[in-house]
Amino acid sequence: MRCVFVGIEYAGKSTLINLLTEYYRHRKLSVHVDDHFTIPDATLSAESRAAYINFPDDVKERMQRMQIQYHVEVIKNYPNTLIAGWHIEEAVYTAVYGSDPESTYYGNYHYHAQRGYETQVLEARLPDVVLIHVTASDEAIKTRMKAGPHEYQIIKAKDIPQLKRLFEEEIDKSLFTQKGRKIVLDTTDKTPSESLDELLLLSEPLITFGELAIRSMPVPDVPYQVRYESGVRKMEIK
Repeated sequence: MRCVFVGIEYAGKSTLINLLTEYYRHRKLSVHVDDHFTIPDATLSAESRAAYINFPDDVKERMQRMQIQYHVEVIKNYPNTLIAGWHIEEAVYTAVYGSDPESTYYGNYHYHAQRGYETQVLEARLPDVVLIHVTASDEAIKTRMKAGPHEYQIIKAKDIPQLKRLFEEEIDKSLFTQKGRKIVLDTTDKTPSESLDELLLLSEPLITFGELAIRSMPVPDVPYQVRYESGVRKMEIK
């Protein structure tokens, strides 16, 4: 399944990506994860992140635009791609925080390419692209902000209603939504495991028969290795 997770910070996108990554890998499938679209990129070194926030706005804009375009090809070429934020996150956060001197974001975002990125993906006629809108109640977001603040937090508590509304508007405009490739997952009162179960259930109509067969295949809860015996695939606990 090629997933684009979108939604407000603290909704649970990264948690779901981590769980789904482990779900696929436990079934011996390769996964391509790109959870690095927020500014500064969470996969960079501490030194690079600290430097990145002070880059000029035009440099930030160009770097983000290039990596957003690059990930069109990632979605097209890697099965089980899990992407967080991508182009929709950029549109929302630059709109709200682009002129905020306290924010790491920038103004003058080249918004008009939004549907162009999606068109390039849809033209590839991939059978399993899913846009996943991860959301939570305002109070749940505020509680998570206090309980586990991010080092480079993007959102402000007072902006939560506006940000959620903008995410909904951007997602409604998406060509993936128009093509019926969207699911909505509210994580408010769910454990991470419960949210993963709901994600798997809601995505069933949008996946391939091959993935549905893999999901139906029983696997041990503990680490195991695959071997073949007289042409029969067997799973052996390590």
